[in-house]
Amino acid sequence: MKIQQVRISTLCLFCGMTTLQQPGTRSPGLFHSAVIVSALGFFVDVYDLLLFGIIRKPSLTDLGLSPDAVLSEGEWLISIQMIGLLIGGIFFGMLGDKKGRLSVLFGSILLYSLANILNGFVQNTTQYAVLRFMAGLGLAGELGAGITLVNELLGKEKRGIASAFIASFGILGAVAAFFMKEWFSWRTCYFIGGGLGLALLLLRSQVMESQMYQSLSHEKHVRKGDFRMFFQQKARAMLYLRCVLIGIPAWYIIGVLVTFSDQFGKAFGLENVDPGKAILYQYMAIAFGDLTAGLLSQWLKSRKKTLFIFYGITAIFLTLFFTTSGGGSVQHLYWLCAGLGFGTGFTVVYITMSAEQFGTNLRATAAVTIPNMVRGALPLILLLFKGMRTLTGSYVTGAWITGVLLMSVAVIAAIGLRESYGRDLDFIEE
Repeated sequence: MKIQQVRISTLCLFCGMTTLQQPGTRSPGLFHSAVIVSALGFFVDVYDLLLFGIIRKPSLTDLGLSPDAVLSEGEWLISIQMIGLLIGGIFFGMLGDKKGRLSVLFGSILLYSLANILNGFVQNTTQYAVLRFMAGLGLAGELGAGITLVNELLGKEKRGIASAFIASFGILGAVAAFFMKEWFSWRTCYFIGGGLGLALLLLRSQVMESQMYQSLSHEKHVRKGDFRMFFQQKARAMLYLRCVLIGIPAWYIIGVLVTFSDQFGKAFGLENVDPGKAILYQYMAIAFGDLTAGLLSQWLKSRKKTLFIFYGITAIFLTLFFTTSGGGSVQHLYWLCAGLGFGTGFTVVYITMSAEQFGTNLRATAAVTIPNMVRGALPLILLLFKGMRTLTGSYVTGAWITGVLLMSVAVIAAIGLRESYGRDLDFIEE
């Protein structure tokens, strides 16, 4: 008698139960590997993405820039990086649906790892801008592709938990970047980030493509990864736009309030505010916020309710940030940045919602492009902020008016979104 070997899997961290693995079936062990590797990938992604914000001042000062130029060139360089994210998001999103989720995970990490290693050799701001743009291109694919892959592997009741783990663990990359800045020179920090990315490529070889995508890949008549499809139907175009708009407040907080917290500190009468430390506080709180938001969405069985709860938390800390003027101490300003970080834990919800809104043939394109559209909107956010502070004549007033406008737009967009919790993802867009 032929004996079929059946291996009892270990307790799956995210499924919450044991299952049997039989030949040809999806493996809980594979789920575990995909989630862990995606989390590690996002960790390296966040390290490299936020590293410039953390070492902006020392790196630009070391290149010989004046204090005024450090501010202006810093805004320019972070805008260039975000434009790279925007373009890379479209490229890698389409690639993920045309060639598979793993093609993005390999290609993106290779590009941004090499770009960050080269960042450690820059001698002027022109070289810096080119390489931050290249790094942005590569950084675009990591999170969306990982979330897409895990969402297609896991059962619909567990997707939020897995996404929360990936996001909350990955956010700790910003914490690692801060401590690397404290211990090493800014050039060495870039070498470390690039080295971590290349090392992660070895772990990626343990992850397999989702069966949902593999089944679709044989359907030759189905349009896959066609970015134009988002805009060929009014309803789909509005859905895509709403998914982008609900995430905009996150990068207003990250890219304006916290990245330039030293400037806000001066406006509040506080000296020696370290933007790197402000980013540390914020991202430690985001890690907790992401996890809380993901678990809350599972408990409430609603992404939308969770999104609005965290919008409310964000609004409270925005009010405190602008009305207390730092509370008279630098440390209090850091804690306000932490509160803002916890509120922006809604990022895991909006990214998960974006992946759940669209069919398998457009899912990677949506999940990769939407968060990068949000990131890529930072130059427009900065432009709006500059316009408001010029119009009002006040750095602080311009900032809070910008925040009110962006939060209002996000809330209106979220109201029009459909609930996606528990939705069956095995469908295609026509």
